[in-house]
Amino acid sequence: MESPDTFTLLPIRLDPTTKALSTPQNIPTLADELTTLNALHRTILSSDTTSSGVPPPPIPVNPKRSAQINKLRDAGNAAYKKSQFADAIRMYSLGIDMALQRPYWEPAGLVREEVSALYANRAQAHMALQQWPEGAVDAQCSVELKRVGNAKAWWRRGRCLVEMARVEEAREWVGQGVEFEGAEKELGELEREVEALVERRRVKG
Repeated sequence: MESPDTFTLLPIRLDPTTKALSTPQNIPTLADELTTLNALHRTILSSDTTSSGVPPPPIPVNPKRSAQINKLRDAGNAAYKKSQFADAIRMYSLGIDMALQRPYWEPAGLVREEVSALYANRAQAHMALQQWPEGAVDAQCSVELKRVGNAKAWWRRGRCLVEMARVEEAREWVGQGVEFEGAEKELGELEREVEALVERRRVKG
């Protein structure tokens, strides 16, 4: 067993021109870490928020990006209201991509809030097209980012699971949702519906 003082020399090379790090050996874990580090380096160099190349403090955030994300979300909402569901999905997807491309030094909580709402909205648009698997995945992503105060996302994935006849899974999911959200009306109604479906299957089975 190696002692805490053991030194391991890693095969890392530095490109003198681009300053990018690489490894000549096939070490997947190391290569992944270097890819992330190189991406962060490029982001810092391309940042227009400072002339020194040093990341700014976590706040304030870039208002232009926030405004653009809000604009895409509003455009998606407007398309959804007009029953233009494919356009709504496209707008929400663009908003998600833009939010996830925020610089690493900006507050993670802001990104989670933005992306959670956009995933929940995109799930609803998928449901309108009866794309139940896609809706279930998006709703779950929304919940993973924001578990409390997100009853709509809990409900949407539960509804998608019911529509796919995955009743037992829906029962477990909705039960968790009720634990987090409490006596939320639509979620409670869905819980009773799912319990009725489970009982019906038990009687038939």
